[in-house]
Amino acid sequence: MRKLEDAEPERMDLTVSDTLAGYTHRFVPRTGPDTRTLVMLHGTGGDENDLLSLGKALAPQAAMLSPRGTVLESGANRFFRRVAEGVFDLEDLRARTDDLARFIREAVAKYDIDPTQLIAVGFSNGANIAASVLLSHPGTFSGGILFRAMVPFEPAKPVSLTGTRVYVGAGRNDALVPAAQSERLAELLRNNGADVTLAWQSAGHTLTRADLDSARAWLEAAT
Repeated sequence: MRKLEDAEPERMDLTVSDTLAGYTHRFVPRTGPDTRTLVMLHGTGGDENDLLSLGKALAPQAAMLSPRGTVLESGANRFFRRVAEGVFDLEDLRARTDDLARFIREAVAKYDIDPTQLIAVGFSNGANIAASVLLSHPGTFSGGILFRAMVPFEPAKPVSLTGTRVYVGAGRNDALVPAAQSERLAELLRNNGADVTLAWQSAGHTLTRADLDSARAWLEAAT
């Protein structure tokens, strides 16, 4: 995925307008009767344009809301900080997750989005923060497609994800996300009530045509 970034906005108590202004983002209106909105969450080094073609391929008529991560790491966009590869800054993760959930609520109002039809589509770092939103703010997303995701954190107490469908797309040859992480994430979401599909591809950390075809079939099965 591309590596572009902007200067990180100063963290502060956000008002409604500041929340939207704090995220460079794209909103693409729906082009047909599909009332869903895909919330596109890029990987490290991506931006708000990075996953739009993926979203279009998954659900051609759906709207898309695509924010840019507000963290810079060596010039690359991210949604939250990490201490090292695969080691998350949990305090920053919590704060950025709350910020993103607030942004989504304000975007729902601004763009007249159906709040019951929000589906997260995340890759890598974007999938990790999508999982964090699912576990921290249940009800924000009605579903999620999480490509190459890890467990963001272990909730201290159960959350209710009943009625939430989640697709976890994992690569058997992924050098960055161990198989145990994909399996644990699927288990964690299931244990909190989500309907989870864990789909394995003969791939590494990069998305493949098989990932797209599998996720699209899963998404279409819900319509």
